Amino acid sequence: MKYSGTISRGVRTPIIKEGDDLAAIVVDSVCKCVEEAHLELNDKDVVAITEAVVGISQGNYATADQIAKDVKNKFGDATVGLIFPIMSRNRFSMVLRGITRGLKKVIIQFSYPGDEVGNKLISVDDLYDSGVNPYKDAFTLDEFKKIFPNTIHEFTGVDYLSFYKEIAECECEVILANDPRAILKYTDNVIVASIHDRKLNKKRLLSAGAKKVYCLDELMTSPVDGSGYNDKYGLLGSNLATDNSVKLFPIHCDELVLDIQSRLNKIFHKNIEVMVYGDGAFKDPQGGIWELADPVVSPAHTSGLLGTPNELKLKYISDNVLKDLHGDELKEAMIKMIKEKDANLKGKMVTQGTTPRQITDLLGSLSDLTSGSGDKGTPVVLIQNYFSNYSNQ
Repeated sequence: MKYSGTISRGVRTPIIKEGDDLAAIVVDSVCKCVEEAHLELNDKDVVAITEAVVGISQGNYATADQIAKDVKNKFGDATVGLIFPIMSRNRFSMVLRGITRGLKKVIIQFSYPGDEVGNKLISVDDLYDSGVNPYKDAFTLDEFKKIFPNTIHEFTGVDYLSFYKEIAECECEVILANDPRAILKYTDNVIVASIHDRKLNKKRLLSAGAKKVYCLDELMTSPVDGSGYNDKYGLLGSNLATDNSVKLFPIHCDELVLDIQSRLNKIFHKNIEVMVYGDGAFKDPQGGIWELADPVVSPAHTSGLLGTPNELKLKYISDNVLKDLHGDELKEAMIKMIKEKDANLKGKMVTQGTTPRQITDLLGSLSDLTSGSGDKGTPVVLIQNYFSNYSNQ
């Protein structure tokens, strides 16, 4: 029996800067890691690169002034509603500065008890005890604070209701409501700042009579005064870069992953899969925060990573189908079942409890947890044996 299963290994690289040949750096770093750790690469091993270094190497940045100009071109002097921003200094503070720098007045509408990715203003228990109906009740900032005086974020110690109002660079009001249409009491010009619900929120606003609605993925979709841009995701997936700019989500990564795959395959003579990954889509059990502030987990990946797992649930089979077998007899029967399993097990009991997610989302979560976001210095992750199973000897 082969005793090693999936292995996820962080790969250290040089500090990557704008204009660097990222493909060459990734390939060289993987080669040095393989040599240092005395590894042997196999078909279907995966090399994953964090989106941050992709965007950095591309120089895909935008300043607050450039964001402001794009917003000004779209809305002119209108009062604009900004609905459902996520509560994150890294993700949204500079975006907010840029947007409000281009406006004369903004109405920021927060959702409650928290934002779309799980950052809480108040606890669910406090909401329940208050008697407030979150499906229909809307509040001004003062009204909300009278009911819920403590809205400080558990982890960051920031009161985002006050913080966002303070850093806005134009006249600013704050309201709280979970129905996107609540903003129409104040203005019919709206920026939808939510990530995963943006299309539905826009549809509801337009159906209710909104005059002009842009989502964050419709801002900075082309260069402004020489800025970076993202023609597919706009400002979605951006991060704070400097005290006056953001790094945008990387663009056109398909060529990068194919280039890296080609170089690695020529060196190792194996079919290596490659992907770019961002947030991995997992939930913090303490704070309830979903690590999914990017619009997608993987903006680019090679074709061998498409699809979902097609796996048998071994413990279900052992307890049911093969319950009377033990030892080598059980082992051989299990291997036989795996080798003879249907190409599509969807809906069958033998798969119950397996993870019904896209392979790229699963690998993105594994990579994100492996590389971390601090000082590990491993923006590249090498994953081995992910596609192997109990039948591989």
